[in-house]
Amino acid sequence: MKLDLRPLLAGDRLLEFDYELLLDDYSEDTGSFLSGVGFPSPMKVSGEITNTAGYMRMTLTMSCEYEAQCARCLSPVSGEFTLDLEKTVAPRDLLGDLDEDKLDEFAIIEDGFLDMDEQLREQLEMEFPMRFLCKEDCKGLCPKCGKNLNEGECDCDHTEIDPRMEPLRKLLAQMKNEENKK
Repeated sequence: MKLDLRPLLAGDRLLEFDYELLLDDYSEDTGSFLSGVGFPSPMKVSGEITNTAGYMRMTLTMSCEYEAQCARCLSPVSGEFTLDLEKTVAPRDLLGDLDEDKLDEFAIIEDGFLDMDEQLREQLEMEFPMRFLCKEDCKGLCPKCGKNLNEGECDCDHTEIDPRMEPLRKLLAQMKNEENKK
C-alpha cells in the first residue's frame, strides 16, 4: 500500500491507516529466512503518522497468523506474531548523504508517497523468530529411528556413542585421569 503523505507535508497533523497485506507463502522458499513458514491469512497493519512542526513519526502494529514446524519434532506449530514499530518519516531529499545503515531507521517518502509493503515485509523477515517449538520441553525425534519422543520412548539402544564424538570422549577421559592423579 502506498500512503499519500502530501496532506501531511502540506501541514496536516495526523494520518491514520488500517489495512491488510497479503504475505507470500514461504513454505517452499529455501532462500528466505521465513523458509518453511506459511501465512494462512493477510497481515493486519494499523497505525498512524503524526506531524509535529515538520517532524513526522510513524507508529504501527502489525500482526499475522503463521503455520510452521517444530524445530525438534517437526510437529505442526501455529500462532500469531505481533510487532510494534516506530520510525521517523522523512522525504528522501532530506536524507541525501546518510549511510545505508542509517537509512533503515527512516520510513522514506518518495514523491509524496510512502510505500509501506516492502518495508513491512523486510521488518517481518528481520524480526520473525527463526525457529519454533511445539512446547518448551519438546524431546524431539530419535536420531536413529525418527520416532517422536514426545509420544513415548523408542526401542533403540541409546548407550551407543556417536563415532563423531569419540575424540571428545577420549579427551574427557584423559582430563578425568589427570584430575584423579592430583
